[in-house]
Amino acid sequence: MGRFVEEQNRRQDFLLPASLDDYVAGDNPVRVVEAFIDELDLVAVGFASATPAHTGRPAYHPSTMLKIYL
Repeated sequence: MGRFVEEQNRRQDFLLPASLDDYVAGDNPVRVVEAFIDELDLVAVGFASATPAHTGRPAYHPSTMLKIYL
């Protein structure tokens, strides 16, 4: 088990629509946010201390949480 909750493949096929990308247009600003955060060095930004507890459910990855916040 990893240190963080494993993210799901957002491009895999679902029942309806065929994929999550069908919900979001290609020119939607959310795509810029995702690309920007994926390129960030999160340790340099200050996410180095995001250490999960030894018990309980694994934490979500800091980049995922930052995407949701923005």
